Amino acid sequence: MTTPGFLPVTVFILLMIVLIGYFNEKVTKLTYEIALMLFSVAIGGAAVLTAAFIKGTTVSTLLLGTIIFDFEGFLMDGVLCFMLFAGSCHIRLSHFRKNARAVGVLAFLCTLLGAVFYGLLFYLASHLMKLGFSLPMCLMFGSIVAPTDPIAATSILNKCGLPKVTGFLIEGESLLNDGVGVALFVCFSGMVTNSVGEGFFSVMVREILGAVIIGTAVSIPFYMIFKRTGDSKRRIFISLLTVALAYWLCELFSCSGAIASVVCGVLFATFRDGAEERGFKMELTEFDGFWDILDNLLNSILYVILGFSFIRILQMPYVIALSLVAVICNLIARSGSLFVSTFFMGELPDGFTRVNFTKLLTWGALRGGLSIALAMSTATILNEYAYHIVLGCTYAIAFFTTVVQGLSMKKVFEKMV
Repeated sequence: MTTPGFLPVTVFILLMIVLIGYFNEKVTKLTYEIALMLFSVAIGGAAVLTAAFIKGTTVSTLLLGTIIFDFEGFLMDGVLCFMLFAGSCHIRLSHFRKNARAVGVLAFLCTLLGAVFYGLLFYLASHLMKLGFSLPMCLMFGSIVAPTDPIAATSILNKCGLPKVTGFLIEGESLLNDGVGVALFVCFSGMVTNSVGEGFFSVMVREILGAVIIGTAVSIPFYMIFKRTGDSKRRIFISLLTVALAYWLCELFSCSGAIASVVCGVLFATFRDGAEERGFKMELTEFDGFWDILDNLLNSILYVILGFSFIRILQMPYVIALSLVAVICNLIARSGSLFVSTFFMGELPDGFTRVNFTKLLTWGALRGGLSIALAMSTATILNEYAYHIVLGCTYAIAFFTTVVQGLSMKKVFEKMV
């Protein structure tokens, strides 16, 4: 079977975005991104199950013979940098400084503890279910699902009416913990393959510090051009070039391109804010409008692809039992790592108690494209049996956190205030 061309795939995805969006606007009125994922799951699942029934084959056999959209390549080598820049180009550096301790603890300590706690819980579950998973394999799985997703956080949680500081902590953690998750993944995957590589801290320093240096080094000179040009369209081109170049350089030097993209966005926002405070006015209506539209479009594409890819969960053995185990382990690991982390954060924001803060951020920890892409990258590390379990469980967690937690986040918060 040949891979569908770019134009047919684009037409199909845009068709789903328009039809699902219109139906949701007029009928269901769910949060937009959640509706895209939920209805894509339903449509994709119905189509594949119907095709399997007509052909008299299993879903797994049908999927193995079907060309699957290259989600990992689309996200990690394509649009991720632009999505992260769009989500961070309105954040001020001063906000990070005010909450540096809390964001740092959540992004570093909480992610590390979450990966370890999840790995230990899933290792216990794998023994009870006789899956044959090793401890390093389970820890690697923990590193895949521990980082919260910045795309989901910025596109869904900001619509829930959270207090400004609490919303910023969730968003800040999501934007920065990618590098920690990648460093953990590199270390634990090395243990799985028995390869000798860098230690966790050396990987983390390279991933994060290198990304900050590259993002800063690229942003400063290009912002000078950005500020001095009078062409509003050229400003858009400069911002696109800045984030794309920073991400590409990070790939060349094995740094976190995601964090570099966030650095570029935050620096552009901070430089712009500082220039306006000094009386230097720039016409940025087109710039803001472009990034708002691009952010909405790419998020829509992401959630439709996630929804249609969700059917791959049916390739996982014991699909219902393992999905429940994955979701329960995720909630326990997240709440445990958060509760421990609150002792190192200092004063909690908005008058929260440790218990309430833990409950809120546990329920607000959405997973999405980043976790799925990491899970897909294990295809060359794990055997087919283990790979389908890891990928299927990751999809189960992404679906549960995005749809169930995302839909009920506002109600959970309202019960705590």
